[in-house]
Amino acid sequence: MLRYFTDSIVMYPLVICSLLIWTIIIERFWTLFEFRSCYTRCSKKATTLVMESKFDEARHLFDNTDIFIAGPFQTLIVTYKNKPLCDEKLGVRLGETLAGLKKSLWILATVASVSPFIGLFGTVIGIINAFDAMAKTGKGGFSVVAAGLSEALISTAAGILVAVVALIFYNYFLVRANHIYQHFKQSLEDLQDALNKQAVIAKAAKT
Repeated sequence: MLRYFTDSIVMYPLVICSLLIWTIIIERFWTLFEFRSCYTRCSKKATTLVMESKFDEARHLFDNTDIFIAGPFQTLIVTYKNKPLCDEKLGVRLGETLAGLKKSLWILATVASVSPFIGLFGTVIGIINAFDAMAKTGKGGFSVVAAGLSEALISTAAGILVAVVALIFYNYFLVRANHIYQHFKQSLEDLQDALNKQAVIAKAAKT
């Protein structure tokens, strides 16, 4: 069985797919955790600065953060007085943020779709080789091809295993990204409320 893993050319793409999805899984776990921690911390501080009328400090607070965090928040702080412009630019920035949260998930979906077929292809090749061996020996019967068939089916099992792992984490990260995105939008709305309140206070003070 171990020899089949080293001899079958079909196993190499499955190993590559497996390494690829685990790299993405680890990267997504870390990125989404850092993303949520950063914007939660910064949005609270920015809201506090806005309530103190420190708009420039609030904007510069995001200078060193992820572009997918900085873009929407800085756009809101700079353009909130012009609602049509703000809505337009903020919509673009939020679209970029959502795309960033779902980065690389298409690879998980692709691996989940393709891996079973790669495994099946390996199984077909294994069966062909088993029957070829039977033809060369001139002997028939299931016992002659049983060992070859059992090894060939390893490809199908490996392909299904890789696909299941990829599909599970694809669905998990998709739900997780959407949840974080909704919470992110709520943080923006909280900051927008604070900006609007300060605008009303500033207008009242002038009159």
